[in-house]
Amino acid sequence: MNFGIVPFPPPAWQPFLGAWVHLERLPFVKNLLALARQIDTLSRWAAVVALWLVLICALVSAGNALSRYALDLSSNAWLELQWYMFGGTVLLGAPHLLNKNGHIRVDLFYAKLNDRQRAWLDLGGLLAFLLPFCYFMVIYSWPWFLEAWQINEVSANAGGLIRWPVKLLLPVGFGLLALQGLSEIIKRVAALRGDIALDTNYERPLQ
Repeated sequence: MNFGIVPFPPPAWQPFLGAWVHLERLPFVKNLLALARQIDTLSRWAAVVALWLVLICALVSAGNALSRYALDLSSNAWLELQWYMFGGTVLLGAPHLLNKNGHIRVDLFYAKLNDRQRAWLDLGGLLAFLLPFCYFMVIYSWPWFLEAWQINEVSANAGGLIRWPVKLLLPVGFGLLALQGLSEIIKRVAALRGDIALDTNYERPLQ
């Protein structure tokens, strides 16, 4: 099992535990890593959907502009459909971005840390911030979606779309992000134990 190219050195305390402890835990570790792989695959498929939404959104935007300026025809439904798909792109693409360590980091020292220190920092951030945030977003957005679905809420704009599909994106998107956060926690714990190699390299986006 190799999730990257940068191997972590084994923990200093591992030799003192005895080989039987490591072997006893190995099936459990394998099961967790298999779960992490399944979550990563789910995030990749969600990202594929997000990519298709980008293409469709671009086509809808171009068609809407063409019909408006060439045929003097327009509809709020086309405009709303664009931001529906934009929301889907962000919410469905975020889990895969987390998997690829491509999210923007607002810190001043991550690049100066070694691999183990980065793993500890990531682990703390995932546990203290990402998972609680995703939990509350799912808990509070799900009733919001249910209400829109039950009353078949429609946009107040003339010719607007129904609202529940875009509201469903919130609990689904943050639920997928929480699952990917769980996958990242599993991989970092396994890397800190010396069970796998993990690439923690991060490149800042060009300004």
